[in-house]
Amino acid sequence: MLELKFDKKKCADCKAVSCLVKCQYIDLNKTEAKKEWQKVINGEDSFVLDACTTCYACEEYCPFGNHPFYLIVERQEEKNVLAAPRALIKQWVNMCAPSGKFMLGDVKEKTASLCFMPRLGSLAQGKLFEDVATSWILGAEFFCNAVYLHFSRMSVIKERLPKIIDNISKQGIKELICLHDECYATYNSLAPAYGIDVPFKTIHYMEHLYQKLKENKAKIKPLNVKAAYQRNCSTRLVPQIDHFVDDIFGLIGVTRLDREYDRENALCCGALIWASKGYDAGHDVQQRNIDDMEKHGAEYCVFNCPACWDPLAEKVANRGIKPIHMIDLCKLAMGEEQALKLPEMPLEV
Repeated sequence: MLELKFDKKKCADCKAVSCLVKCQYIDLNKTEAKKEWQKVINGEDSFVLDACTTCYACEEYCPFGNHPFYLIVERQEEKNVLAAPRALIKQWVNMCAPSGKFMLGDVKEKTASLCFMPRLGSLAQGKLFEDVATSWILGAEFFCNAVYLHFSRMSVIKERLPKIIDNISKQGIKELICLHDECYATYNSLAPAYGIDVPFKTIHYMEHLYQKLKENKAKIKPLNVKAAYQRNCSTRLVPQIDHFVDDIFGLIGVTRLDREYDRENALCCGALIWASKGYDAGHDVQQRNIDDMEKHGAEYCVFNCPACWDPLAEKVANRGIKPIHMIDLCKLAMGEEQALKLPEMPLEV
């Protein structure tokens, strides 16, 4: 049975209790945070389990790499605390179950993972992806399963993830370009936290973009625009990749706005907050976030995760801010066509 690598002593010795004190959605001082976190460690009832919005940020806040969020998810499941509506959880668990159905491109040793999202394939085209445009994997058999963190179902991840990793390895893949941020986070945070071996090298798509942009530097036409970066939840599991946003922006002439809700202080897209905490809570997070983009003069809102695009893209567009995926932003600098498009009628926020 897979067990979380968690050091109770490190938490006991921690004075800052950053995992809870820095939380954007729970308001606790150090004394209160220490008391509630000890309850979570001990497996006791704590309001933290109900209040958690599953934004993943406490994973980044912990100075010890001690996986506080993974422990919260385990405790939620143990105590049947639902992080999302029961029907939604059941739907996702059933919908993404491996069933022997998957799709393969011309798989080579270096391959792109489309995870369980076909639209990622339309993004990974053009000059920047010509070496892997036809080499890809797609389907529930290769689905990273990190989404179940949002649904208080760590047991599903522990059951399925070793099989998913084995399925990928059996394709003869040596290097996997993760086109969804959650895949990279799964193989570089979740798997190691439970002692699961990953026998292939993983490459975050932004690292791939950065290298390809450097190789094609002469073809880049600097965009000279100001952008707000929408930092998604799974980046909290692998904060070490955030520098690629700055590196890429530097190459293509984009200014990353120094706004309130970015970097460590980033707000999530609010989609799961709507589902778990209600419309008002989700709307408040989205409004504060977009207000902040507008206040700082953002011309673009740059998305990393397609799941953030869905609840936010139309709403930022309604404020006169152009939504764009990071890959499409790079294509724009290369003079290529974009993939993700907006519907005609944007929503207000």
